[in-house]
Amino acid sequence: MASAVRAGRRLRRAAEGGEVAGLPAGLRAELRAALASEGSLVPFGLLRRLHAALREAGSPLHLHELLEGSEIDLPEVPVPPRNPELVARLERIKAKLADEEYRRMTRNITGQEMNGTLAEFGRQVRSVKAVVITIFNFIVTVVAAFACTYLGSQYIFAETAARVLSAVIVASVVGLAELYVMVRTLEGDLGKL
Repeated sequence: MASAVRAGRRLRRAAEGGEVAGLPAGLRAELRAALASEGSLVPFGLLRRLHAALREAGSPLHLHELLEGSEIDLPEVPVPPRNPELVARLERIKAKLADEEYRRMTRNITGQEMNGTLAEFGRQVRSVKAVVITIFNFIVTVVAAFACTYLGSQYIFAETAARVLSAVIVASVVGLAELYVMVRTLEGDLGKL
């Protein structure tokens, strides 16, 4: 926190000249001593007393005029030494974050170079295979639901039309549920890309 002012030319000229002659001798001597000190630092307390003395004397000089060109002396704030444990912990955290970022950047890189038409063909075959299995699973599920409902409804309905209608309704519901699950799964797979 500032506690002194570095005197400017105006304050020095007033102290050396006769402009502050009406002030008490002790105050003038103290002001001259402060101006002669290293850095010409004038403490705030001395400035307050100077201001009060100028008012009492009825001087046409005002303190703000005397302080023209002066600067507030801000002492340097000492920087405390860093805690070695904290520094080590910060370094570990930085290393961990850098490692995580590196892993995120290189997660889809494999050690093998897979270039060429055979590698591309293999990827396409795997993709088509997954789609074919999904469609086959859908068809088997819907047919099985139809068959189970058709055979199970013979104990409820005597007519074939009612049995077929109930089997179609149940197979449709199962098919819609299966479609919902397929879309959610496909959406999840696309979200990972």
